[in-house]
Amino acid sequence: MGTVCDETNAAQRRGLHLDINRNPHPQSGRVLVIEDADAIRVALESGLRVAGHDVLLRADGRHLEADLTEFRPDLVVLDVMLPGRDGFALLAIVRSRSDAGVVMLTARDGIDDRLRGLTTGADDYVVKPFVLAEVVARVNALLRRMGRMQSTLIVGDLVVDPEAGTVRRGDAVVTLTATEFKLLCYLAEHRGKVLTKTQILSAVWGFDAYDPNLVEVFISALRRKLEAHGPRLLHTMRGLGYVLRDGPP
Repeated sequence: MGTVCDETNAAQRRGLHLDINRNPHPQSGRVLVIEDADAIRVALESGLRVAGHDVLLRADGRHLEADLTEFRPDLVVLDVMLPGRDGFALLAIVRSRSDAGVVMLTARDGIDDRLRGLTTGADDYVVKPFVLAEVVARVNALLRRMGRMQSTLIVGDLVVDPEAGTVRRGDAVVTLTATEFKLLCYLAEHRGKVLTKTQILSAVWGFDAYDPNLVEVFISALRRKLEAHGPRLLHTMRGLGYVLRDGPP
């Protein structure tokens, strides 16, 4: 078990870095983690919370029935080798009492265990040792497929829905051009983070050799439209770039 913990601690350092930079979207999943190894359990909590999920940790399945009723998880991360009832027994309970997704974890790498988990109701299966960022990505992907994650991006009273293509500030609808909307989505996805002109050019226009003044023009137009319905959210950080943030920069 020491090898798994060592690998997971290293994965935590790598995975948290990846999650912070690659998964900035607001999430709303309730994730129940049942894992008896302390290091792995703490790593999973950190990665899932960084991704924005509400996380409940358990070292075994003693409270599973109550957790399914009271916490109502959208997804269960379930270790196979547990004290008391093992992961397969707990999987059967989840399937009989809940429509939550299930990602199973195990140190076993035998195909028989993986097939057993998937054929008895698990949605995904991860073999230890694992990279934390991969587990979080699998959780996010499963929650999206299940329709259990928010698609909206929220900054103060600003609500951006990338899927519906809508923007609201409070009760007001904000009308944007296609490029302004793409720019706002990028800023909202990275809310609170200062973005350089080069980063914005590359993400929004797909090319970083355009005149940086192009960014200034679109930032100014976007700022005017947003501030027509509320206080400033889009701030200029002189010499650094721009940040979308609720409150002062």
